Amino acid sequence: MPEEDGRTARKRRQILDAAHAVFLRNGYVGASMDEVASIAAVSKQTVYKHFSDKEQLFATIVLDTANQIQGLAELIAQSLEGNQDLEKGLRELAHEFLDAIMQPDVLRLRRLIIAEADRFPDLGRTWYRQGFERSLEAMATAFGRLAGHGLRPVDDPRLAAEHFVGLLLWIPVNRVMFSGAGDHHTEAELDRLADAAVEVFLRAYGA
Repeated sequence: MPEEDGRTARKRRQILDAAHAVFLRNGYVGASMDEVASIAAVSKQTVYKHFSDKEQLFATIVLDTANQIQGLAELIAQSLEGNQDLEKGLRELAHEFLDAIMQPDVLRLRRLIIAEADRFPDLGRTWYRQGFERSLEAMATAFGRLAGHGLRPVDDPRLAAEHFVGLLLWIPVNRVMFSGAGDHHTEAELDRLADAAVEVFLRAYGA
């Protein structure tokens, strides 16, 4: 029945939200199904009704967030498609891309996936492929179309996309990977890094 289906969906969402908080706070090893059930305000049996074990619950959390990262591909298209001012479009993309990646929960999840890469290598590869790699592919496609229209033609647009993202993320992401997501860059610092990345990229790839 629709009402029962709605309750089931709400309970599943409660469990996922609780599990997301528990895994980010405690890591995979330190997370317990008992704590997830307590925070979700459901019984432990209800948690196991939706998810057979902790591994399945963790995988669901990771893949759900991959879909959120996938939204960066749409951001890339919106910033670069039909934009008559390439530098303006790249700056807009750089600022929004950096803002999305530097969200504390995104950084914590990235650190958690890296920490568990040996335990769940397929899960890590899937998260990268479905999330971050799609953004790189979208960017490479856009750069390929922009060849001769603000960007010089390149043999490898994907490598150009890797260079652009590397210029954006190397400094701020490396800093928080070692010092914790609580070590925030200010908005002004991120803006400066975004503008500098665009400037360097256009010097290398600008037509």
